[in-house]
This record gives sequence, C-alpha cells and structure tokens, in this order.
Amino acid sequence: MRIAMRTGILTVAAALAPTLAHAHTGVGSTSGYMHGFSHPIGGLDHVLAMVAVGVFAAFLGGRALWLVPAAFVAMMAVGGVLGIEGVAVPFVEAGIAASVVVLGLTIAFRWSPPTAFAMALVGVFAIFHGHAHGAEMPLDASGLSYAIGFMLATALLHIAGIALGFGVGRIGQRTPFAVQAGGGTMALVGVAMLGGLI
Repeated sequence: MRIAMRTGILTVAAALAPTLAHAHTGVGSTSGYMHGFSHPIGGLDHVLAMVAVGVFAAFLGGRALWLVPAAFVAMMAVGGVLGIEGVAVPFVEAGIAASVVVLGLTIAFRWSPPTAFAMALVGVFAIFHGHAHGAEMPLDASGLSYAIGFMLATALLHIAGIALGFGVGRIGQRTPFAVQAGGGTMALVGVAMLGGLI
C-alpha cells in the first residue's frame, strides 16, 4: 500500500518537474505539449475531479481500477477534439463543477455501481473537461501535442487518485467518517463552484 502511494506521488512530482523548468517567460515552449500538460493541473476543478476518478476507481476495484480512468481519458479526448474544432457543448463550466459534486458524493457514500455505469458516468463528465481543455488551446499549438499533454497529466492525476484511494480505503476501515468527510468536502467545493463562489 505504501509503495503504491509513494509511486503515485513520485510519478506526479516527476511529471511536474518539466513544468517548473519552463515556468519563466520566454524560456522553452509556451504552447503545445507543455501547455496541454499544465492545463489540467492549473485548475482546482480539474484536479479535484480527476483525482476523484482515481479514488472512485480504487474503491470499485477489480477491472474498474483501470477501466474507469481509461473511460475518462478516452472521452476527454473526444471532448478535447470538440473544443479544438470549435464545436459548442452546452453548460461546460456547470458540467465540470457538477463532476466535482457528484464524484465527491461517490467517495462520501462509497457508492459501488456496476463498472459499465461508472465508466458511462465519468465519461459524460470527461467530455466537459476535455472540451474546456481543447477550447483553450493556444492558436499556435499543435493539436496532437497539446492533447497528448493534457491526457498524460490527467492519467497521472488518476494514478495519484488511485494511490490515494488505497490509502483512504485503509483509513476508512478504521475511521469511515474521515472518508465521508473528505468526499463531502469535495462535493461542497463543487457546489461553491456551481454557485460561482470559487
């Protein structure tokens, strides 16, 4: 368990290292891959939702451990293409905030739907997240490298969430209230986002 958590944290830290190297204006690439990679980790709404997908997958276990995050990444790519191509998707910001609320509640209540339903649920939310990423792609960026960047960052956040989910699962066996409080707090942050308070 500790090895899984350590691996997840180290993976995310290593992935963020190149971002730090390009943090200064005029140094390195400011678009394309690095811009795409930094986009998901630059917003609280994206980080919370993507980590929550990993925690949700860890709670479900079995094949859901990889199928649920894979469904999110795949459908996020679809949303990204829609955003890059300028295809309108209604209620994107509300959909992103709602994903934080719903995924927070899945953690708070340790909800265990069938894997196919969980994949469909996160897939719908992923379209909103992907559209937001795609719509904000710089004009001079390569769509492919930008998409690879945000998909990799998302996958790493899912891995961090899975590692966190295993750790939270152990805590939850001893103090289930801590798990419920964490998920509930996430849901409340999502409500604040829906209300425009954050």
